[in-house]
Amino acid sequence: MKNIIQEFKEFAIKGNMIDIAIGVIIGAAFNKVVDVLVKQVFMPPLAMLTDGVSWENKRIILREAIIENGTNQVDEIAIGYGKLVEATVDFLIISATVFLVVKLMNTLRKKADDTADKTVATPKNIELLNKVADLLEQQNELLRKK
Repeated sequence: MKNIIQEFKEFAIKGNMIDIAIGVIIGAAFNKVVDVLVKQVFMPPLAMLTDGVSWENKRIILREAIIENGTNQVDEIAIGYGKLVEATVDFLIISATVFLVVKLMNTLRKKADDTADKTVATPKNIELLNKVADLLEQQNELLRKK
């Protein structure tokens, strides 16, 4: 049992567990933002364009319900395509939002990795690698001249 606890401590300390926890927390927060974006920003104009049609309740009825004397004799059978339409629109909006966020992050990362761009602080490891590359290039130039 001590061995398992020790392995768990090593796993947690290495950062894997912390990275996963941060990813889950940021994912949950991002999910809330996207949910509001879809339901409060994009869906109302779409509903307006379709004359206020609520897609959630749209369905193709295959068999009507039969009600006799106030009791349901036969249940209605229907294909509920409206929720599929809403889920598809949600997916398209979410995927576009994620794409834009990833594109922005990649742009910022490229800017940070560019050692010639002095408007953004370059990470120390990139600066060191750049210095090593410069020194190797100088060394190669000296060796070529000999």
